[in-house]
Amino acid sequence: MDIDEERKRKIWIAIAYTMYLISAYFYKYIYKEPCMTSILTGEMWVKEVLTGNPIRCVNAFRMEPQLFLRLCNDLSTKYGLKASCNMSIREKVGIFLYALAQGVSNRLLGERFQRSGDTISRAFHDVLNSISCRAIKGLAHDIIRPYDQNFTRVPAKIATDTRYMPYFKDSIGCIDGTHIEACIPEALQMPYRGRKGIPTFNVLAVCDFDMCFTFVSAGWEGSAHDTRVFLNAIQNPAFKFPKAPEGKYYLADKGYPDRKGYLIPYPKTRYHKSQFEYVPPKNDRETFNRWHSSLRSCIERCFGVLKQRWKILTKMPQYSIEKQIHIIVATFALHNYIRINSPDDPLFRVLEEYPNFIPSFELPDVRVTSRGENGEESCTEMKAIRDRIADALWKSRNERRRI
Repeated sequence: MDIDEERKRKIWIAIAYTMYLISAYFYKYIYKEPCMTSILTGEMWVKEVLTGNPIRCVNAFRMEPQLFLRLCNDLSTKYGLKASCNMSIREKVGIFLYALAQGVSNRLLGERFQRSGDTISRAFHDVLNSISCRAIKGLAHDIIRPYDQNFTRVPAKIATDTRYMPYFKDSIGCIDGTHIEACIPEALQMPYRGRKGIPTFNVLAVCDFDMCFTFVSAGWEGSAHDTRVFLNAIQNPAFKFPKAPEGKYYLADKGYPDRKGYLIPYPKTRYHKSQFEYVPPKNDRETFNRWHSSLRSCIERCFGVLKQRWKILTKMPQYSIEKQIHIIVATFALHNYIRINSPDDPLFRVLEEYPNFIPSFELPDVRVTSRGENGEESCTEMKAIRDRIADALWKSRNERRRI
C-alpha cells in the first residue's frame, strides 16, 4: 500500500511539473498580452485624415486626399497591390507614405497604426513592390520616363521664355547627381563613405523642364566617381537611358564629360547665379554660363523638393541595401506622380511662384569635378554649339542695351 501511495505521489508531481512547463511555454511563446490597444486603429486614423482638413493629409502623406485615393486605385488596378484579410489598401498605402514622408522606424509606425512590427513590414513591402519592383514593372517603370519619347517638341519652359528661346531650344532636360543618406552595417560602410564622411548612395538622375524625373540610377556607393556613374548609366543597355537624339542635348554641369549630347558650361568662368548678383556678365562666355546655370537649376530644384517631401531620404531606417535602393526609386516615382496629377501641390506651387527658389535640404550634395575618369577627348561638336549659343546670347544682350 505504501508503494502505491508513493507511485501516486510521483505521478501527481510529474503531472504538476508538466502543467507548469505547459503554462510557462504558453505564456512565453503563445499568449501575448495585447499591446496595440488604442481605440483609434490605423484604418480609423487614415479615414479621419482623409476626411478632415486637406492640410492634415498633405502633412501626413505629402499629397491631398483625392490624390491619395487615386494612388490607391492605380496601385490596385494596374500594379497588383491587394488588400489582406485584416488590412485595406488604403491603410497599406497610408503606412508606406507616412514612413516615406516622416522617415520613422517600424516601431513608431506600429504605434501610429496600432499594428505589430511584422504586419507593418509586410504592408510596407507590398506597396514598395507595387511601385519600384522591376520584375512586375511597377509604377516607377511607367512614370520615370520621358513624356515625349522622341523629343520632338520644344519644352514649354523654354518656348515661352525669351531668356532661353531660341538659344536653348534643342535642350531636352538636365542631368545631375545627388547623394542620399544610406543606413549601412559598419563592416560594409567604407565604399559608401563619400567626402562628407557618412554613408551615402550616389544617385544619378535626369529631369525634364516640367520638373519630372525621366531617368534614375540609384545603386552606386557614395564614394563612386560621378563620371563612372554617368558612363555606366549611358553605356549599359539594361538601364535604357533616354539618350539625346541627333541635334539634341542635356544640360550638365562641369563635373560631367564634355561629350556629344551633353552641354556643359565654360570652365574657369563665373557660373552660379550668386556670382552674378552684383556684377553682370562681362562677355559672351559669362552670359552663356549665366543662363545655362539658370536653366539647369531645374534639376537642383527637383532634388530639393524631393528631399523636403520625403524625409526618409535624409534619415534612412535600417533596411537591407537593396530595399533602400528600391525606396529611393519609389520616392522619385511618387515625385512624378504628384507632379503629373496634382498641379496645385503646395511644394510645386512655391517653385512656380518663385522661379529662382531652390529648396534647401539637410544633406549637401557632393560634387567631384575631376576629369580623370572621362576617358574621352572633349567634343568639338558640343563646343561649337556652346560657342554659337554664347555668341547669340551676347549679341541679343547688346542689342537690348542699345534700345
